Amino acid sequence: MKSLLLISALAVSSISSVFAEEKVPKWTSLFNGKDLTGWVDVNTSPETWKVKDGILICTGKPIGVMRTEKQYENFVLHIEWKHMEAGGNSGVFVWSNATPAPNRLPLGMEVQMLELDWPKLYPDKNGNPRPIAYVHGELFGANGLTAVPDNPRGQRSKSVENRCKPRGEWNTYDVVCVDGVIKLSVNGKFVNGMSQSSMRKGYICLESEGAEIHFRNIKIMELPGGTATAEQTAPVITEKQK
Repeated sequence: MKSLLLISALAVSSISSVFAEEKVPKWTSLFNGKDLTGWVDVNTSPETWKVKDGILICTGKPIGVMRTEKQYENFVLHIEWKHMEAGGNSGVFVWSNATPAPNRLPLGMEVQMLELDWPKLYPDKNGNPRPIAYVHGELFGANGLTAVPDNPRGQRSKSVENRCKPRGEWNTYDVVCVDGVIKLSVNGKFVNGMSQSSMRKGYICLESEGAEIHFRNIKIMELPGGTATAEQTAPVITEKQK
C-alpha cells in the first residue's frame, strides 16, 4: 500500500510539474505609463513621444514610427487611443519589419486610426469626400505586405460598421493576429479582418503621422507560435542597425 501511495504521489507530482512548465497565455503591458521602456525610436525624434499622467503622447511630427524591442507572431493586442486634432492620422503596424520605406513608414499590416473629420478634410482628386470606412479601423498591407481583405475596398479591407469616436474621446482596438490572419474589434465589436498575410512575425510599431494622438493601456497576450516561415518573418534588427 505504501508503495502504491508513493507511486501515486510521484505521478501527481510529475503531472503537476508538466502543467507548471506549460506557458499559459497572459496579458503583458507594452507601456508602463511612466516612460518608453520596451520601445525603440526608428525615425522620429526625442520630442515626438512623451509620457504624462500615464498617457503616451505623440506629437505626430515628424512622420515615422517607434517599435517594440522584440518581435511577435501570434498574439492579441489591446490598445486605446484618441486623436486631439480634427482629421488626425495615425495607426499601429503589426508584423512589421520596422524599416522605413521612402514614405518614412515601414512594411507591415497597418491598423488605421483616423479622426472622424479626415474624409471631408482630405477629399479625393475630384473633390469628393473619402469613404467613411477610411476612419473606422481600415486594414491594409503597407509598403509591400500583401493580404486578402475580408471586406474589399481595392486591396484594403474596410470595416462593416462605423464605431469610432471623434477627437477627444477614447477608442479601443483589440487586434487578434494568428498565422497570417488578423481580426479587428473596434470599441467592443469585431468589424474587420484580413487573411493570408505575407508577413506573420515582426515588430509592433506606433505611427506618428502629422497630428497629436494619445495612447494608453497598451498590452499584449502572446499566443503559441504558429506557421511563420523564415520568409514570413521580419529580419531581426541588431544593435548596430538601431
